[in-house]
Amino acid sequence: MTMIFTLIPTLGAIIACASSTNGFIIPISNTSGGRVETALFMNKKTKSGGGGFAKKATAINIKTKKAANPDFTYAGSIRPFPQSPKRIVDPAAVLSIPDYAIDGIPKKRGSAYEIEIKTPEEIEKMRKSGRCAREVLDIAGKMVKAGVTTDEIDAAVHAACIERGAYPSPLNYRNFPKSCCTSVNEVICHGIPDKRPLEDGDIINIDITVYLDGYHGDCSEMFCVGGRDALDEKGRRLIQTTYDCWIKSMELVKPGVNYNAIGKTIEDYVKAEGFSTVRSFCGHGIGHVFHTAPNIYHYTVNQNLQEMKAGHVYTIEPMICEGFADPYMWPDDWTATTADGGRSAQFEHTLLVTEDGVEALTGKIETSPLQFWEEESAIRKGIWLGTSEHARARANELSNR
Repeated sequence: MTMIFTLIPTLGAIIACASSTNGFIIPISNTSGGRVETALFMNKKTKSGGGGFAKKATAINIKTKKAANPDFTYAGSIRPFPQSPKRIVDPAAVLSIPDYAIDGIPKKRGSAYEIEIKTPEEIEKMRKSGRCAREVLDIAGKMVKAGVTTDEIDAAVHAACIERGAYPSPLNYRNFPKSCCTSVNEVICHGIPDKRPLEDGDIINIDITVYLDGYHGDCSEMFCVGGRDALDEKGRRLIQTTYDCWIKSMELVKPGVNYNAIGKTIEDYVKAEGFSTVRSFCGHGIGHVFHTAPNIYHYTVNQNLQEMKAGHVYTIEPMICEGFADPYMWPDDWTATTADGGRSAQFEHTLLVTEDGVEALTGKIETSPLQFWEEESAIRKGIWLGTSEHARARANELSNR
């Protein structure tokens, strides 16, 4: 699940608003030795209430859909549909709950600058949360077909998390009303599951984060309603380009590499293919805190950032668009679409920097399907699990099943 700038929704233009009170300031070293400060926000909503956690279901089993704004102009064809009541989590059914589960307000704060080096014990817990997130994402992906609603997918995600002893991390995070994000067609990210039935030719990103035994695991993937043949050529190119730029950026991850290499690799690749990369959202460090340092930019940053070290754990999750990459916010304060109604695609892994490269903690498993963009990748064909010796061997094994 992405980190987010504060956005003012204006068609064709986005204004990033800086505030050291509601967000945290990330320093970027510039060529003259000074610091450029960039204000980043997960989401500006801070009011308490609602809650995805309660001892009694009736305490928070409430409607969450806002009244429609008849004067709001939507950029594309997707419209909000009714939402089901907010689902709840029985505390006895999970290993632990995040600190925002009751009132929606995160209490733990990771460092704005210092990147954690995870201990072996922490890495082991993150492997488990990553595996759990992957299992849940695969369950959600198998449900994608015409006539299924994103609310039905959310219900399955919620149940799958609880079955594994995990709390669905998005639920009540700054009052987000559902257990996963489902972003269809022109929705860039943070789409709220609702009663709209999926249609053949839709593309959908399903973003899953789980909180298992005190640690988050975060991943997302694209799915095509009706499969490859239901998708037009430009839609196939959009997904393929998004996947390939993502893989290309992850291939370079290893100790000693500057974090600015990620965004440059992504932007150079997608621009050459005629697409654009979203600048208003970024990847992030992750662990016992949902969003922390480092910020992972998916565009060129012409300044030195920090260098990668073994034990760093973070997400790379580029959002690539057919046309303009400016986000346009819906009145629900969460759903971000493209400003021109063009489609957007995204992939995401939680990654661990190792001594000999990188491993995807949310990588595919024995039961995960092989998608056309993996088979046809111009960067690396087959399932990608990382660049370490162990990851390469495991990926080859899964790809040749």
